Amino acid sequence: MKKRLKITMNAPLVLGFALLCTVVTLIGMIMNDGTVSRVFCTFASPLSDPMTYVRLFTHVLGHSGLAHLLANMAYILLLGPILEEKYGWKNLLFVILVTAVITGIIHNLLFPNEILLGASGVAFAMILMTSFTEFREGEIPLTFILVALIYIGQQIWDGITAHDNISNLTHIIGGLVGGGAGYLLNIRKIQKI
Repeated sequence: MKKRLKITMNAPLVLGFALLCTVVTLIGMIMNDGTVSRVFCTFASPLSDPMTYVRLFTHVLGHSGLAHLLANMAYILLLGPILEEKYGWKNLLFVILVTAVITGIIHNLLFPNEILLGASGVAFAMILMTSFTEFREGEIPLTFILVALIYIGQQIWDGITAHDNISNLTHIIGGLVGGGAGYLLNIRKIQKI
């Protein structure tokens, strides 16, 4: 007897994050009244404003449009389930939150007159974090070196040569957070053995 195929919820955190990003983006497109920019992007604002702290986390949910959303979700939906299975949803959520806060703070300090929104930093964190999935103590995976050179090198190059609204610094910071998290989570796992 043949088993019937069924759809499974293989990565609840990643799927939930992708759904939140999609809903926020669609609401922003439908309302077109600045709601997204008031809640789902970060910018330099007074430290006395409670929303300053909220936006440090929520800016990764907002996107400027469908193309921006789809570009980030392609990476997140491809790599996120691998990371959620290997490290668990709590560790992956921690990486997402740390990436959001660090990229938000650095952006606000260095670019106080510009807004930041989107999950690009999270996507880059996942890209570099994934290259550590086969890590062994005392070794640096060649895949990590190549991925870091390709992705971070491209962002440095684009930051110097391109004049667009893409925050290359956010990509670099996200990649560094993901690479660091992948390394630390694997070291911790090895030390428990």
